[in-house]
Amino acid sequence: MQFFRVKTPETVIDELEQLAHPVGDERTPLHAALGRVLAADIKAPADLPDFNRAIMDGYAVHARDTFGASNSMPAYLNIVGEVQMGEMASVPISPGTAIHVATGSMLPEGADAVVMIEHTDKVDETLVEVHRAVAPWENVVRIGEDTHKGELLLHKGQRLRPQDIGALAGLGVLSVSTYRHVKIGIISTGDEIIPPDQSPAPGQIRDINSYSLAGLVTQTGAVPVLYGLVKDNIEELSDKVTEAVEATDIVLISGGSSVGTRDVTLQVIESIEGADILVHGVSIRPGKPVIGAVIKDRFMFGLPGNPVSVMVVFERLVKPLITRLSGRNQLPPVQTIRARLNRNVSSDAGREDHVRVKLTPTDSELTAEPVLGKSALITTMVRADGVFVIPTGVEGIEAGEFVDVQLF
Repeated sequence: MQFFRVKTPETVIDELEQLAHPVGDERTPLHAALGRVLAADIKAPADLPDFNRAIMDGYAVHARDTFGASNSMPAYLNIVGEVQMGEMASVPISPGTAIHVATGSMLPEGADAVVMIEHTDKVDETLVEVHRAVAPWENVVRIGEDTHKGELLLHKGQRLRPQDIGALAGLGVLSVSTYRHVKIGIISTGDEIIPPDQSPAPGQIRDINSYSLAGLVTQTGAVPVLYGLVKDNIEELSDKVTEAVEATDIVLISGGSSVGTRDVTLQVIESIEGADILVHGVSIRPGKPVIGAVIKDRFMFGLPGNPVSVMVVFERLVKPLITRLSGRNQLPPVQTIRARLNRNVSSDAGREDHVRVKLTPTDSELTAEPVLGKSALITTMVRADGVFVIPTGVEGIEAGEFVDVQLF
């Protein structure tokens, strides 16, 4: 068996995005909506605030009554009342008068500004000196200044942040339409793989990929569904994959995707009715022997067995697909930082290389030191702070050049 349909990562991502559509939507209570992706635009159902509101302790006034006021020539205003927070202002302001207000108080009718308490001196219970002029609407939040009724507040495809939740609560929105969580089935294969709670016999290794993949899936906001370990057996793997395809949106099978005589993942995927294999082999290192397939509106990936390859392929190919299925209108931002490479790194011009690096601060910059090691060594990812990419067509990066490191 030979690799076939080898494609660039960009080509695979484009093809997957053309085939993928957001999963269904559901109604989500506001208290549970953090991190969820909106399935519909949200327009403000009311003005926020719906009354003119003082944002300083002081006196509500006609701004023009304070014009020219100073320490040497204060303006004198009659105190005609007080408005506490949470109560309705019942006494209106007339020229030459002032009403004591607290931060958050409703502004009385006729008032158009608040003089801060520290810019006044109370002569007695009925008279106040104002030592500083205020402009119209100074120290006031006006009706609808936060948002107007009918204004587009949040966009479809936006992932809800704490501030978004707060704005919705302030408008009395108790539930929102969101896309449901994308479900990711995870299967690890191999006769040599055992659960982490068992002691390996000679030739056996504990399962790493199920757990690293579950962590990566969770970071995207999707839900991992672990289907356990499967031996290198076509019938057993076929049953497990069929179960996962029916219940999840993407199935990730680690191990069994290369060209060895016992690699059965490709055979299993080919045997599934309606399965269309998009790619077997991607020009990426580590991670070339990856299989990508689609079954109606479900997707499958046969991932390499090596832990580093699994994580690189997930970040490069699977994560964009999850973003698309989740309904997000843009890829989540990748935190990157520039660092100076401290040694030459070569690359095959026909592939995209993902190089693990450790970052070390120097006097005025960061140094990126490649973390050397085979893709079977998970601790190379543990020791690394991130990766930088050598694009296809570039034969390497020389020591002293700056690289953009994608942080873990």
